[in-house]
Amino acid sequence: MAHEAFGVLLLSGAHDRALTAFSLAAGAAALGRDVVIFASNQGCRAMAEDWSGLENVGRDAVIRGRGLTGFGDMREAAREIGVRMLVCETGLRAEALEGAPLAAGVTIAGMATFLEAVGAGQIVAL
Repeated sequence: MAHEAFGVLLLSGAHDRALTAFSLAAGAAALGRDVVIFASNQGCRAMAEDWSGLENVGRDAVIRGRGLTGFGDMREAAREIGVRMLVCETGLRAEALEGAPLAAGVTIAGMATFLEAVGAGQIVAL
């Protein structure tokens, strides 16, 4: 099972869900799984270079103040260990983020690309 693909569908623009999505993805990648995160709708905010549009973004300072990994560092760690990051073209348009700079390693794609990458693997939605 270690090599079964793992997909994370991020629909929420809330800081806690975005942080959890990238934590799950990094954990699965650390176990040797092929991992892809697909952000759509408000979740697209987590793929923007400037992620300050996440809901309850002030929570990040609290998390870091408690000695935990914040969102920006978690997203970068996930990218560094090979998590594939996709953002929905339609979702970007729906959230008026079309043309906004994206984080390093993020690719604009559609749902079919995400489903193909996950194949018969697991998908978790947040």
